[in-house]
Amino acid sequence: MTELAVAGADMGTLHHLDDHRPNPDSTTPSPDLDKPAAGGGVVEAVDRPDNPLADWLTVPDAPVLPAWARSAASVRANAAALVRLSWWHARFHAFRVPKYLVKTVLLAARGFFRATVGLWPTLSAQDHSATVRALRAQVKARPEDVDLAARLQLAHFERTRTRRWRFGAAAIGVACAVIGIALADPVLQTGIAAAVVTPLAYLGRGRDTQFLDQGAPPLRVDMSAQQLNDALRAAGLLKSGRAGEDEKDWPRVSCSMGPVRDGRGWAVIFDLPRGGGKTASDVLAKREVIAQELGVDEIQVIMSRVRAAKGGNAGRVSMWVADDDPYLGTPNPSPLASAQTFSIWDPIPFGQDARGNRIAVPVMWESMFYGGLPRRGKTFTQRLMTAAGLLDAYVRHYVADGKGGADWMPMRAVAHRLVMGAEDDAVEALKAMLQELLIEMERRFAILREMPTSICPEGKLTPEIVKRYNLPVIFVTIDELQEYFTAMEREDRDQVINDLCRIARRGPAAGFVSNFASQRPDAESVPPKLREIITLRYSTQVVDRTSSDMVLGKGKAAQGADASVLSEEHKGVGVLVTGPASFVTVRADYLDGTDFARICAKGRALREAAGQLTGDAAGDVTAAADAAGLKLAPILSDALEVMRHSPRMFTTDLLAGLVNIDEDTYGDFNAERLASELEAAGVKRTSKQVKISGTNAAGYQRRDIEAAVPAEILLANG
Repeated sequence: MTELAVAGADMGTLHHLDDHRPNPDSTTPSPDLDKPAAGGGVVEAVDRPDNPLADWLTVPDAPVLPAWARSAASVRANAAALVRLSWWHARFHAFRVPKYLVKTVLLAARGFFRATVGLWPTLSAQDHSATVRALRAQVKARPEDVDLAARLQLAHFERTRTRRWRFGAAAIGVACAVIGIALADPVLQTGIAAAVVTPLAYLGRGRDTQFLDQGAPPLRVDMSAQQLNDALRAAGLLKSGRAGEDEKDWPRVSCSMGPVRDGRGWAVIFDLPRGGGKTASDVLAKREVIAQELGVDEIQVIMSRVRAAKGGNAGRVSMWVADDDPYLGTPNPSPLASAQTFSIWDPIPFGQDARGNRIAVPVMWESMFYGGLPRRGKTFTQRLMTAAGLLDAYVRHYVADGKGGADWMPMRAVAHRLVMGAEDDAVEALKAMLQELLIEMERRFAILREMPTSICPEGKLTPEIVKRYNLPVIFVTIDELQEYFTAMEREDRDQVINDLCRIARRGPAAGFVSNFASQRPDAESVPPKLREIITLRYSTQVVDRTSSDMVLGKGKAAQGADASVLSEEHKGVGVLVTGPASFVTVRADYLDGTDFARICAKGRALREAAGQLTGDAAGDVTAAADAAGLKLAPILSDALEVMRHSPRMFTTDLLAGLVNIDEDTYGDFNAERLASELEAAGVKRTSKQVKISGTNAAGYQRRDIEAAVPAEILLANG
């Protein structure tokens, strides 16, 4: 039976009708053709193994209309795109009208010269000159021939007369035209000028003359099916033919789409030939070689497998080759910066891919891990996810920053728990925070188990349960994990790792969203047992493919998810892995520290209105002062931040913490200047010595610094 394949709605989707026909060897009895179907109709008997007309009469399983015409919304969208494109070209060329006028005049001048050169033989009666020259030559040879002399005189007279009336007619015509144009109405003058200049400009054009400027930049990369085959053959993915065999008979890929222009690049979907033993995974592993053969950088080559759900197979590859580096340029501001509220149950706007498509990441029931080299935008990207949770009043934040810098400082206005730094007291605070989270997780599971299925059908948190039972989603953000692990003893480290694994593994069902990041995701800094249970992973630039696999997962670089191909210019760009076979290189949205601080202030206001301001944020006098618009001396605010986890602290440690917060301000401070600044801010020390772990030394009590906070701020904080 002849196989018929037709293109489906998806480019490259093939439906084989034989796949829908019954097996000829099947023992299943044929339906009774005369028996009515259950729906009231007659069972169709066209597609039967014993019907010789089945191939001819079977209706193709293909849409009648093209993809853009299958819905009113699609038609409107394409029509709107056409209007926008036309309007853009209209403006583009309108600004260049003066240039086009100058170019027209120059072309017309060249055309006038060409017209004059072309008409000169006619005006000068060159058709008569040949006769005159011939007769003159004969007269020189036979001067005694009177008849020849008379004929020469007659021919010369005829040429002279012809020249006079032709030049005269031309002069009279030009004079009349000039007088007519001079005396005509201005509108008519414009029309006459256009009627004269246009043909002259057309006559003055050259073979390579381009009158209008090109609206789109010229193609930097060109692609054809032949180039694609040559590149794959050079990469060892296609076999070469036998010696002496015509190249047309060599194995070639079959393109189900393209190569065609797609935005600022070329798109193609192709199938590898059967019999070569190569798969789509082999193509992805040869990305660098293919890029070199196409004459581009590998960052410009975006490849992925086409899975069966989209009409693909094990040998089908979708490839897009950009004209230039698609990840450079001005970063896109995050839409969260201008949003007033956001639901954490919705996908979080994250960034855009190479083609400019928006990427949104759902985080409910997920855990996240961020890795990469320093100063590549890792923390900025991690804060995007936390910022979305800030705009949802029913999200409770637990935050720990091993670096203890200014990146997460604004979270003190919102965070239920905030741990800054990796000193001994901060490590103890982190351990206590994790224990609190584990207790809360078990409490929630006990509550969910007791709920009827009508309220909790899947045994997981729902938006209704969150508000009805006051069980807010818990966002656990830990930055610079390696700082905590390197600061801990082995026993504490193992315990913290186990706690984090329990939260990442079981927490999602209880509404926990884990958001972890580390600069060095090796076995010592972030153990594999923690990394491997995290579902969403994002990596900025790393040094090699091994490091990329440490962040994104083993074997991901071979599949094409390789963060080592990114360069120093790709700040805020990383590879996002969302599943075992799903990844995309994303240019993350930009959210700077100022916008993040504003979102934290919005988050505090939302929680105060909803009665969800809890924990450290509820008792933070600095955050309360900021929210109330009251002024607190910076030295008090910063000193309280450094002593967040300590009731007392040595002066040397306090100075070190202040420098970590703001080196520009506190870099030159010593013990005397610190004491002077705190005294000026109203701090009265009950004792200049503090005892910590059996050691007495100069230091400060936190209660002494808190006592210097103005009363109106304490009242504002309740």
